[in-house]
This record gives sequence, structure tokens and C-alpha cells, in this order.
Amino acid sequence: MSIPSILNIGFYNYILTDKIVAMVSSDSAPMKRMIKDMRNSPNLVDATQGRRTKAVIFTTGSMVILCAISQETLAKRLTTGEYDEDEE
Repeated sequence: MSIPSILNIGFYNYILTDKIVAMVSSDSAPMKRMIKDMRNSPNLVDATQGRRTKAVIFTTGSMVILCAISQETLAKRLTTGEYDEDEE
């Protein structure tokens, strides 16, 4: 049995990498609108710890995760497995 790989999305929050469908920036108007509409939805997980949302992660099962780390940094962590504490 293999150990599932996880991705650190900041502030001691982790997600399974095999559940990630997409990681996008939260800067566009459609993303901001979607986040606003989903605020009270049980499918939204806010992992920003009160900070500015920089990335939106879509997972299998229609879950949406808000993250305070940019999607570029998350993609780097996903591909290299590196983790830089200075980016939090």
C-alpha cells in the first residue's frame, strides 16, 4: 500500500495531490464572483487563515479550496516537492 502524496497549501493545511483538478488565480472577476457566491456553501473550504486569497483549488467531488499562497508557488511545490517557509 503506497502512501498518498500531499501538498502543503500553507498554515499547516494539506490536500491530497491526486484529488486536485485545477489551481487558478483568484484575481479575475469570474473567480471573485464565484467565491462570493459560494461563501456559505458546504463545498467551499477557506484555508487562508484570514489572509488575502491568492489561489483557488478545484478538487474532485466539487470541493473548492481557497488558499493564501499563489498558484505558481503551489505548482512548484507540487512538481518539485520543495517547501519554502518564507512564502507563508
